[in-house]
Amino acid sequence: MGIVINQSGLVTRMFVGKWQGWSEDPGKGRRLRPRMIAMLPKGTLRIVGMTLAFVTGIGGMPAAGATEITAFKQAVAIGAAEDPALSDFYREINYRAIWTGSSPEDRERRAAFLSIVGEADVHGLPQGIYDEAILRDLMGGARNDRDRGRVEAELSRLLLTFVRHLETGILVPSEVDRDIKREVPRRDGATILREFARAEPYAYLTSLAPRTAEYAGLVREKAKLERIVAAGGYGPTVPAGRLELGASGMGVLALRDRLISLGYLPRTETAQFDAGMELAVEAFQADHGLNNDGIVGGATLAALNRSAAERLGQVLVAMERERWMNRDLGDRHILVNLTDFRTRIVVEGETIFETRSVIGADKDGQRTPEFSDEMDHIVINPSWYVPRSIVVNEYLPALRRNPYALGYMEITDRQGRVVNRGHGFAQYSAGTFPFAMRQPPGPRNALGLVKFMFPNRYNIYLHDTPAKNLFSSEVRAFSHGCIRLGDPFDFAYALLGMQSDDPEGEFQRHLRSGRETRVNLETPVPVHLIYRTAIAKPGGGVEYRGDIYGRDARILAALGAAGVALPGPGS
Repeated sequence: MGIVINQSGLVTRMFVGKWQGWSEDPGKGRRLRPRMIAMLPKGTLRIVGMTLAFVTGIGGMPAAGATEITAFKQAVAIGAAEDPALSDFYREINYRAIWTGSSPEDRERRAAFLSIVGEADVHGLPQGIYDEAILRDLMGGARNDRDRGRVEAELSRLLLTFVRHLETGILVPSEVDRDIKREVPRRDGATILREFARAEPYAYLTSLAPRTAEYAGLVREKAKLERIVAAGGYGPTVPAGRLELGASGMGVLALRDRLISLGYLPRTETAQFDAGMELAVEAFQADHGLNNDGIVGGATLAALNRSAAERLGQVLVAMERERWMNRDLGDRHILVNLTDFRTRIVVEGETIFETRSVIGADKDGQRTPEFSDEMDHIVINPSWYVPRSIVVNEYLPALRRNPYALGYMEITDRQGRVVNRGHGFAQYSAGTFPFAMRQPPGPRNALGLVKFMFPNRYNIYLHDTPAKNLFSSEVRAFSHGCIRLGDPFDFAYALLGMQSDDPEGEFQRHLRSGRETRVNLETPVPVHLIYRTAIAKPGGGVEYRGDIYGRDARILAALGAAGVALPGPGS
């Protein structure tokens, strides 16, 4: 076997064959003359044993810039050839060692990596990849320079995988669910290696995981749930039925024991559903996004009977999701947790405003996607330009039957002129309907009296709604994908208060005019549409929500397929 290396030390060609010496090429000097069995493009094959050939100049002397390579450098070049980031990095440093040398720095890197890899399970990373014993065997198995070069490249490859898994997640979000539009902030591999080579290794490796209170809380909850699962879970479930203040019997005893196991009720011998138990149920309901009426049944009973193993799965997914967003969310930002049906304005880590939300229905084409963008303006007294999917799928059938249906809507042609409804629409299908529809500003407008814009390719925004009754529902998934706000005026005041001395007066002045008015935000505000079914509480513990779109179930399965240890069934 052999390779050709250019002046930069880059492997440019590989061959398999027997060495037959040089062949002369007038004007070009000597050239390789192997008996070729196969020509291999760079990076297609791992080569274990090989003979190195040099590019030579006239008279058989090495060409200008050609560098003799040792067995170690040769093994590193081949080991790195399959990964452009590795190749770039090692070419830059002339294939010297950062791991396998005898210098104090190399020893410190090895020790730090072994130490941190030993904690991989704390973060729920794949098993088998980060096994400390396997790494020690790998390092200890290097008997010669060629082995050392192979280990050198493999350790750098493993470092890149570890950094990416811990820093920005194991999975590619869009490959798990097409509605997760999250752009993960993955860094270039060569940059990672350069930083690591210059850094204090232990400090560098311990800085990779998200440094948020949210992630720290999830890590603590993971450890707690693992102990509970190992001990057998929460114990017997609560039998079906309705339980409320004053009840007694076996169901109440099971409820009492379950609340004690879950940490909502101190140890007690009571056999009665008393005031203390009612308060414990209300606290449980509040932590699970349920109507806190103190009554056990339906959704509350289902949440009570979720096993510790199921909750552990939710935490593992939430940790992966937090890694996907390992970035600066902004000192001021808007956070919409779809599973919580709530929207918050956060300033320097504190929620300064919160309101109920309605999200997209759990139907194809209506589920609200997950992504981040920047809100840059508000529209007061907005028009609603009806999305074409709604026009042809929901409104056109009514117009075909009765051209004067939906009289509160304007139907316009491509020039924006209002269409005469008298001609009828029965001749059009979904594919041929040539008109657009617009609902003018007004109290019946589907967007209400204000919308909040963060222009994006998905046509998602936040807005008011005339359907105020929907906000009293426990599960609020009713829209076509946009986010409806329960308190849109106060939300607007909070945003405008960042740039105005009289935000309410300014807003009301535009509202009273009745005219469609755009108000720009002087400083755009990041908006993050997230999906968390396990949420760390500031004072400790975790709140849980339902998997409304089934996305977490798909992520958990994908994590298992990637090698993450998933909890088995349990109570």
